[in-house]
Amino acid sequence: QAQQAKFLSDVENELEELAVTIAQAKKMVELIKGAATKERERVEKLFAEASEVLATFQKEVAGFIEDGERSMLGDAEADLRWKEERRAKLAQCKQNLENVPSTDTIYFLQEFQALKVAMEENLSPPLSFQNELNFTKCTQAVSAVKDVLSAACKNQWNHLQGKGIDGLSFQKMEEGLCSPSPSARRAGRAGGISSCFPPHPHVSLPHTVAFIIDLDSDTADKFIQLFGTKGAKRVLCPIPYPESPTRFINCEQVLGVNLMNRGNYYWEVELIDGWVSIGVIAEDFNARESYNRGRLGRNEKSCCLQWNGQNYVAWFGGFESVIQQPFFHTIGVFLEYSEKALTFYGVKDSKMTCLQQLKVSNFVKGQFDPFQNKINQQFASLFLYKLKPAFFLESVDAHLQIGPLKKDCVSVLKRR
Repeated sequence: QAQQAKFLSDVENELEELAVTIAQAKKMVELIKGAATKERERVEKLFAEASEVLATFQKEVAGFIEDGERSMLGDAEADLRWKEERRAKLAQCKQNLENVPSTDTIYFLQEFQALKVAMEENLSPPLSFQNELNFTKCTQAVSAVKDVLSAACKNQWNHLQGKGIDGLSFQKMEEGLCSPSPSARRAGRAGGISSCFPPHPHVSLPHTVAFIIDLDSDTADKFIQLFGTKGAKRVLCPIPYPESPTRFINCEQVLGVNLMNRGNYYWEVELIDGWVSIGVIAEDFNARESYNRGRLGRNEKSCCLQWNGQNYVAWFGGFESVIQQPFFHTIGVFLEYSEKALTFYGVKDSKMTCLQQLKVSNFVKGQFDPFQNKINQQFASLFLYKLKPAFFLESVDAHLQIGPLKKDCVSVLKRR
């Protein structure tokens, strides 16, 4: 009886574990369906804006999404069915065993053997989603084609009017938008932003450089789902990423592959949902630091702007500065190496509001600000390092998207 009780306890534990894995499998199925649905909607919208000559391309891309969804969804649904069937079978065998009369030894042994065989069945291999959902790259590809066509039409019209082509040939623009090499993406691309920002009493961005960021999957924490190289969302189910010495393990953070070590850089981030921190971090930062030390702005090798659901807060070296400004869906980040300054802007309708500038400054006599004091003491040393764009998704379902820069704020896009 003691052995039977222990065996039944093991069965109960197995049932509970299966219930958990079934719930996780259901969430994975919903994640794939949701990602495919959103991607399909975006692609359809982009095609609606494009010329009729792209109809064939639209059909090919739509088929690519369906193939990717069908391929990955098939494995996920098969795994879910297997787990549900195994749980039902174990539950039935357990019930049959419990219903055997205590006097019927032969029947008990038969049911006990049936339950034992069911328990010893080989488990299905765990699902592996190490590769990103490749169909989520469709939006980026179609958007790039649309931008090139729009730029070509505008430049050719200017050319017909005798205005030239804004200093760039169509071929160079096409190369910059559609055909970046892996090495060029890692080095980062840049281009000048003209003085197209509307006049604003607090904003002046001369000689700004547009910085195109790709997220680095080798740094993403296991609870961050990447969508292509531009989107990131925090999820409940861990992603089985491969081992990497640069991967964050204690903080839900991800970095850009791009390095910054001189000049000026400007990029924009869309805050889609949740608590998000946006900033920069030293290239040699140890991704395995503890949670308290590893978070953006809680050390001397990083700084950030945080949205905590109520306020914006600037962080550096463990010190904070609360910012009294309304919420902006788009945050602009302007890094100036020569000035040793980092400025965060709220962007809306191409108008920019300065939220916070981190820069060494002299105190007014008699004043004391712990945050600015920390900036004055150690912020300049941050620029001794090569820096990377950094992102911290603090709350479950936190979601962000990198760029693109607002079209009416960029007149020239060229290689740095």
